[in-house]
Amino acid sequence: MDWDKLRIFHAVADAGSLTHAGDQLHLSQSAISRQIRALEDSLNATLFHRHARGLILTEQGELLFDATKAMMRRLDTATARIRDSEEEVFGELRVTTTIGFGTLWLAPRLPKLFEKYPELNIDLMLEEQVLDLPMREADVAIRMKEPSQADLIRKRLMSVHMCLYASQDYLAQHGTPERPADLSGNRLICQNPRSAQVGAGATLVQELMTNDIPSLLTVNNYYGVLQAVLHNLGIGVLPDYLSRDFPQLVRVLPEIHSVEVPVFLAYPSELRQSKRIAAFRDFVQEEIILYRKEVQKQADS
Repeated sequence: MDWDKLRIFHAVADAGSLTHAGDQLHLSQSAISRQIRALEDSLNATLFHRHARGLILTEQGELLFDATKAMMRRLDTATARIRDSEEEVFGELRVTTTIGFGTLWLAPRLPKLFEKYPELNIDLMLEEQVLDLPMREADVAIRMKEPSQADLIRKRLMSVHMCLYASQDYLAQHGTPERPADLSGNRLICQNPRSAQVGAGATLVQELMTNDIPSLLTVNNYYGVLQAVLHNLGIGVLPDYLSRDFPQLVRVLPEIHSVEVPVFLAYPSELRQSKRIAAFRDFVQEEIILYRKEVQKQADS
């Protein structure tokens, strides 16, 4: 089969419409349509059901799409290996992590990585949804649980606890709770229990709600929770890795915290020789070591 036709078929099947595939391939809708018809003629099969809202793969189309996905994954792997120089780190690296960790811990530290590797391009995908690394939806992931997918190289980076924090101004105005029952006089700010999140955070919130909290603000990620706490809206449930970078946060009821949440870095085993992944992995590990030293120094003082 003609590779150009397969490439166009894959883009259309992935996008679900001729228009979106045309935008990706920089081809007109009519040109794409001709290629799809020619492919269908060569296979003597219908690959798509066409309707007003887009395209749906037929059973034969699904079979071909499974094959092209496998081909694209192998091509992506080959491209990554070719581009990884033995001496230099350059090119694109797709990194996925949660919105909270990505915006509040990782992104502020990336200038150090770019200073060391100026030709490295990071595509930072912040998702609460877990992307499929073996399917090459991303190259490397940092997640708040151990990955369950096979064929992944994984390394435990650190542990996190969900704790209670408030701003100094808020506590000066409303007083500092001395026991869990005192929370009933405060607004609780937390991640929405219905949103995708670490189970430890949801469990802690459920326990806190037994104190008859009269006012509640829920946000679908920890970045929003942090902003609300910093603007004196109440007492927030936040990961403890924020305490070092946001010294204006005051720990409230330090005896209350979630169970330990492990943080893992993972990437496909087929990319174990990637210079870009090695550079990113080493950078994150170095930053975590530095972070631990700073937290310990802060605790000792």
